[in-house]
Amino acid sequence: MPSLHDFATWQPLLRLLHVAHAETLSTPGRHVAGQISPGAWSVPLPFRPPQPGRASQISDNQEQFDAVGRIVEALEEDGSDGVSFVVEASSAPGDVRLHLIGPGSSVEPGVATAHPGTLLLADGALPEPVRRLPDPVPDAVPAPSADVELLQRTLRERLPDAVGASEGEIAAAEARLGMPLPAELRALYQVVRGRYEDWDDYREPYDTIGCELLPLGEVYVADAASRRVLWRFGAMAAVETGPEDAVQGLVGSPGWIVFGDNGGGDRIAVDLTPGPDGHVGQVIVIGHEGNIGAGLVADSLTDMVVHRHFDGRPVQRAERLPLVAHVNRVSLPGIEAAAHPGLEVLSIGVWEKEPLSLAPAFGLPRLRTLSAHPGSLADPCEISRLTHLEYLELPPAEWRVLLDAGAVPTGLLAAGIEAHRQRDNPLQTIALANEILALCGRPPITDITVLEGTAS
Repeated sequence: MPSLHDFATWQPLLRLLHVAHAETLSTPGRHVAGQISPGAWSVPLPFRPPQPGRASQISDNQEQFDAVGRIVEALEEDGSDGVSFVVEASSAPGDVRLHLIGPGSSVEPGVATAHPGTLLLADGALPEPVRRLPDPVPDAVPAPSADVELLQRTLRERLPDAVGASEGEIAAAEARLGMPLPAELRALYQVVRGRYEDWDDYREPYDTIGCELLPLGEVYVADAASRRVLWRFGAMAAVETGPEDAVQGLVGSPGWIVFGDNGGGDRIAVDLTPGPDGHVGQVIVIGHEGNIGAGLVADSLTDMVVHRHFDGRPVQRAERLPLVAHVNRVSLPGIEAAAHPGLEVLSIGVWEKEPLSLAPAFGLPRLRTLSAHPGSLADPCEISRLTHLEYLELPPAEWRVLLDAGAVPTGLLAAGIEAHRQRDNPLQTIALANEILALCGRPPITDITVLEGTAS
């Protein structure tokens, strides 16, 4: 098997990069960079378009797939989740210097970039939405449509050959979950235990129940820990549940019991911690592409299975001040328009007017996240007056100002460096990241291997 740290493993990819970026990789100080993992990669190589009238095929870019494939094999052999790389011109003509960057213990992986991801500045710290538990709704009750006997009778009529779970299997599942199964879910599994080998045609139970039923041994609680949320995404979101909401806008809940899948990766769950306008035992869908929230499917399992309701209910959303505010050239016209006591996240994007002062945000009691685009702030040192920040994302130049002025806010749990994917050298971003990590007493990024050789 190829070795990850053997130059020969990388040579086919380096040869392609050298052809695609000949001028860059012959100029000292310039670079190309990318990231490769077993499941995906981001490599700065052009894709050949497919022939007219034909869909794109692997063979159209076979050289690239083969070159990356060698590195993926090496990653799998090494047991690594991924590697970032930076290629620079070396001192000898035609040679290149390859920097291989491994993940650091104080850094989350970057997303499709060689630049370091979120810097973790406190052990075990999680974004605020991930820390949130459901609010109590003491008046919540099961929906009028919930009917255990009707549900069970209908299932037996529609699935006469189904094999149900034994009381012992149900008891084992309840012990593993640490809670009793809700009455409707227990009734469902008493008729259909959810094992794939019980069916000649897997579509039969799907068509009857309305989802792919998980085997009883795979039922799980979709608490916040079950939904992996990267810091940079969690910090930019806010938990919000209005009086008109049937489902609480959480990352996860100890009352979300997943029992199915919609066939596309979205999970179907019974909800025991509903929103103010919901019902105990309602059915919800937890999207696999989102980081927060869930949608209502039906008011009860009976409603879903017997009455074939899959779309929830219309919701008239009330107007309220946003917890997450976006200030940019097409959204809010300034920080004054965004500031209010409940504001949690302030994101300043592309700004074509005079740079902004953060003064309107001073003293906001819940403002925990600030993200700012290059050149959008009149005085980056004003950030030190935002005393409740947990997450701060800035471009390298703004971080440089804060570090030189000793104005990095205390109390940060995580930080992001918004570097340009190709223009900014990841090695310089790493050096800046190490300054921030050192300031917070965190281990630096040191897993960097340098290899040199001929790309051609």
